[in-house]
Amino acid sequence: MKIGKYYYASATSNEWAPLFPIFKSDDLVNWELVNYVFPDGAPTWAKNNFWAPELSYDEDQKRIYAYYTARDKESNRLSVAVASASTPESKFTDHGPLVAQEYGSIDAFEARDENGKLYILWKEDGNSKGQKTPIWAQEITEDRSKLIGERHELFHNDQEWEGGLVEGIAIFRKNGYFYATYSARGCCEISCDYVTGVARSKSLLGPWEKYEMNPVIKDNENWKCPGHGTVVEKDGELWLLNHAYNQEGSVYVGRQGVLQKVEWTDDFWPVFANDEEYSRSKSSLDFIDNFKSRLDPVWQWRVTQDIHFDTGKEGLKLQASEENEKLGTLLVQGTKSLDYQYEAIIIPHEQVEAGLAVIGGANNGFGAPVAGMGISVKGDQLIHWETINQQTKEIASHKIPKGKEVKLILAMKDGYKMSTSAEVGEESISLGEVQDVKHLVPWGMGFRLGMVAKGQSDSFAHFKEVKISY
Repeated sequence: MKIGKYYYASATSNEWAPLFPIFKSDDLVNWELVNYVFPDGAPTWAKNNFWAPELSYDEDQKRIYAYYTARDKESNRLSVAVASASTPESKFTDHGPLVAQEYGSIDAFEARDENGKLYILWKEDGNSKGQKTPIWAQEITEDRSKLIGERHELFHNDQEWEGGLVEGIAIFRKNGYFYATYSARGCCEISCDYVTGVARSKSLLGPWEKYEMNPVIKDNENWKCPGHGTVVEKDGELWLLNHAYNQEGSVYVGRQGVLQKVEWTDDFWPVFANDEEYSRSKSSLDFIDNFKSRLDPVWQWRVTQDIHFDTGKEGLKLQASEENEKLGTLLVQGTKSLDYQYEAIIIPHEQVEAGLAVIGGANNGFGAPVAGMGISVKGDQLIHWETINQQTKEIASHKIPKGKEVKLILAMKDGYKMSTSAEVGEESISLGEVQDVKHLVPWGMGFRLGMVAKGQSDSFAHFKEVKISY
């Protein structure tokens, strides 16, 4: 969305808090993380599947609304909900779920009809039950507290190219039409085949006409599986910001933001050149944190865990646990490239296993529990391990002198070939052979690099510094 000279965007969080990051930009290209919708974790009513936030600005109220998807603890249904704030960078108040159909309700988008009446659009998640996926619209009160009136179906997946679903609708107006961008087919995993289509109507409630040359965005040389975007205006032109997998990074890095200009046919259909490029300085991706002032806002934790930590001159002291499917307490961040080296300087503790890990989901499954592979130190033992389904397997181990700080090193090649090593004083130690971690990639959301603190909750892991080099 655009407010004044600034643009704001948000993104799916899945099961990792803080939830729904808010990024700020003055040019749609360079973005800064400025806030989270839920910086302290999940709303009380919701348990997981924190997806598809959509930001909206009410000019009259001077208020921000953040629509999002989450699964209700009581009904276990996917629900569309809303929160609000006075500015994108202030504290949000959650107003809870608006709709939760039997098959699930996801991917909300706010739009006004030709008469100024306010509606919410969303997808009914019928594909999860082998059914069609209607895009619904229903009027909502101006305070966004409840849906009112009759529910209207705009369209559903009824064309061969759309496959098993349509979703992720977003609306913009031009040329006397309402235009909808929407996604179809499969969004995620190595086998993804996501594409983007467009439809138009003179009235918000229809009838809607789908473009005969759909899909308008599909795989190209640099990007694959493009979808679920929002159109915004800049300098008199319209631009679509959507997600896709970089062809180089694939699902090991996860989905990334892609920007491209809306172009027009002679008969007023929005189309795209579909030639977005990919170039950046990898040196700009490097990361270092010595924890002396605060925890960098890029770090995330499992939304199901209430973590405790201290930062200061001595570094990070992270409370240990046996949570997260026996992996322990996790502080993680996403990966940005296929090849990287992840390092941490750790003060060993006799009672805590402190280390580094690549975190994914067992068996590449949607909604699967977390799993991981990494390297840890506990007392005088270095351990290279893998944890899946709450079972930990020791891959290699090495005894080290007591009382010395340890540098742990986790290196990744090609996105899935992991090697682990350590430095203790002048000694360099390699732990085992290169390991293939393809089986851990989590539903196409990319690996996360984690600090791990495993042990009793009355103890802590001590990290002096963490560094990631791409």
